[in-house]
Amino acid sequence: MKKLLSLLALGLFLSLGVARADEEKKAPTAQQNKMGMCNKEAGDKKGDDRKKFMSECLKAKPAASDKQTAQQNKMGMCNKEAGDKKGDDRRKFMSECLKAK
Repeated sequence: MKKLLSLLALGLFLSLGVARADEEKKAPTAQQNKMGMCNKEAGDKKGDDRKKFMSECLKAKPAASDKQTAQQNKMGMCNKEAGDKKGDDRRKFMSECLKAK
């Protein structure tokens, strides 16, 4: 009877451990996603060509969204135009400048 209970407890313990291990599997990291994307883009390349392509692809910085870049450029331009304005005048100017298309 003790052996049966011990085996049952051991089986339950092991089955819970396996279930927990499955839960702990995480989504791929950004680097892993990038590796997969570069691998697809590499296609049929072989040897040194593939190594060079993969190296360049993995080193490449992700492109910033066009909207963010445009907004940052607009902010810089408005900031220069604001010049020496201070306080409420500056806030009002910056608000109007950034809203303008």
